[in-house]
Amino acid sequence: MHVIDSHTGGEPTRVILDGGPDLGLGSLAKRAQVLAAEHQLFYQSIMKEPRGQPAMVGALLVEPVDSDCVTGVIYFDSEAVLGMCGHGTIGLAVTLAYLGRIDVGIHKIETPAGIVEIQLSDENTVTVTNIESRRVRANVSLELDGVGTITGDVAYGGNWFYIIDPSPIDLISSNIRKLTDLTIQIREQAIKDGIGGENGEPIDHVILQSLSDNHNVDARNFVLCPDDTYDRSPCGTGSSARLACLAADGQLCPGVEIVQESIIGSPYRLSYQLADNDNIIPQITGQAFVTAETKLIFNQLDPFKSGIIL
Repeated sequence: MHVIDSHTGGEPTRVILDGGPDLGLGSLAKRAQVLAAEHQLFYQSIMKEPRGQPAMVGALLVEPVDSDCVTGVIYFDSEAVLGMCGHGTIGLAVTLAYLGRIDVGIHKIETPAGIVEIQLSDENTVTVTNIESRRVRANVSLELDGVGTITGDVAYGGNWFYIIDPSPIDLISSNIRKLTDLTIQIREQAIKDGIGGENGEPIDHVILQSLSDNHNVDARNFVLCPDDTYDRSPCGTGSSARLACLAADGQLCPGVEIVQESIIGSPYRLSYQLADNDNIIPQITGQAFVTAETKLIFNQLDPFKSGIIL
């Protein structure tokens, strides 16, 4: 299996160029459902150790339905197939440029969540115009054993987020274990309480927000992903959901750019425009770097051919 690895703000992406399963020829949303329902061992074998690593996201290239798109892509981590992935789209764009499949300019990519636009400014810098994003519910509270009341917003940016601002724990790297444990507890309670999307979609990501001590940065975040690891980047879909909350509260005007940094200090530049409804159209600018071009080997005698699954 031919793959190319990259990282976006420290968050790894693995683009699968060949060797994927037959998902049929339906919409990307339907093909993503097939991948999730019938091919879990496929994506776990790529994402889990010993081949993969915590926080890695896979990007399976597929034929797009819309011929205006340079490719279709289905994203996943070791535990779930994703609707969309911002850092993965930046990494994919840089990978396509590395392969000579796209050049500097504007291109379209089809995802299960919809068509996104990318602008490749140079070999490492990409602006993603994401799908329409929205806040669904504001100031939703839940009770955590041993913690107390937590209040946050529910928002959609291609995945489903519960966003707490300000964070009850300082967003510093030495607190990553505490932040991880807290956000796992928050997500489990949110799912138990039925907190999620309008149609019952469960929360898959949790964001803790705070102001940044860096005078060149507007905010800092910690983002829990579906595989219970933290996002090394500021999370593109999470930043989109966050922009929707800022817009809904009148705290950020259309076209005004802010800088969001991750728990490890990697930045995205963010802005939005208004859609025709109450939704927003986010723009996320970040950088990615190719780190490896590799052939994955699956030996039938290998006891961990499908990954280490505990």
